[in-house]
Amino acid sequence: MPAHSQLSRRTLLRSLAVGAAAASISPLIRAGTANSQLRDIAGRELQLTLPAKRIVLGDGPLAYVMALLEPDDPFAHVVGWADNFRAADLEGYRAYLRRFPYIDSIPTFKGSNVGALDAELAISLQPDVVVLNLSSRSAAESSGFARHMQQAEIAILYVDFRSHILQNTEPSLTLMGQLLGQQERAADFIRFRREHLQRLTSRLSPPPERPSVMIERAAGLYDDCCLSYGNGNFGELVTEAAGDNLGQHWLHGTFGTLHPEQVIAAQPDVVLVTGANWSLYSPAGNWVNLGPGADLVQGRERLKLLMQRPAYRTLTAVHTGRVHAIWHPFYDNPCHFIAVLQIAKWLHPQHFTDLDPDAVFAELHRRFLPVPYQQGYWLSLEEHS
Repeated sequence: MPAHSQLSRRTLLRSLAVGAAAASISPLIRAGTANSQLRDIAGRELQLTLPAKRIVLGDGPLAYVMALLEPDDPFAHVVGWADNFRAADLEGYRAYLRRFPYIDSIPTFKGSNVGALDAELAISLQPDVVVLNLSSRSAAESSGFARHMQQAEIAILYVDFRSHILQNTEPSLTLMGQLLGQQERAADFIRFRREHLQRLTSRLSPPPERPSVMIERAAGLYDDCCLSYGNGNFGELVTEAAGDNLGQHWLHGTFGTLHPEQVIAAQPDVVLVTGANWSLYSPAGNWVNLGPGADLVQGRERLKLLMQRPAYRTLTAVHTGRVHAIWHPFYDNPCHFIAVLQIAKWLHPQHFTDLDPDAVFAELHRRFLPVPYQQGYWLSLEEHS
């Protein structure tokens, strides 16, 4: 594991000093002696010495990209990361902690968004590059984080595994492959992903009737109901699985909230909630614990409780058992296509009697990931579903 060296306090303060007439952020960012040029998902040109040796992950779930591309030692070049890999996905974090115990000592940035990233800490870690999801760009710029990185001559590389998932995952994987010197491995995974999505699309041609789907984001983590998705993120995954996402009819943007009365009036054909181990966020919450090795019996009991809330308890979908829960971290993870397969199987069982998303995910782990596959990523209200 690489040492996390520290800059002197004086150097930090000098790096962070902002002049009264500071220049605007340049689209060309240099880090060290540049010998390669990358164009990130934001369309910015970066010059970097590749492969990068010291990397800060500004969003914790980017750890899954590192695991895909460098499975022998995914985090050897990670000198710092956001705490939300652990806090937002404790089961997933524990799976990697068992395999790579040193990750508990990687410096972490506290807070739930990129605006909370500590520029001083980031500079002290002396990274070649900070990798951020594109959705974090406005926060990085408005908080001053991007300006401080520019002044310290630390590159920011924007990728997108979160907002426009289907459109930007492949170019983002290609970009990360270039960053890490793992172009062939990135290409192999892209072929695997594309093969399964194309096979699904061929099964859904001609397009079947789309069942209406109510997606509740992080059900039970908050007191209010019902956080949901518009045209992006998990909404895209439901659309790709030939479902009609209710949120896209009312929400303008990737995320938003639907009123319980809207859900009742819409009478969705299917209810889908997302869940994970959020015990570090809400120990007493009724969220559905999902992830590798999760207790599905307990998860099903939690899902039954969630369906007793006013938005759901009168729905035909609840009484007929067309209610499902799926691992929340699929929403910013290059393995999201596994969720598409499972959702399609729920929505159109007649087209996918022989589809086994568990088997596909197990194969993905065998071929691309350094940890063994464990079931626990989804469940249904009715055990046989």
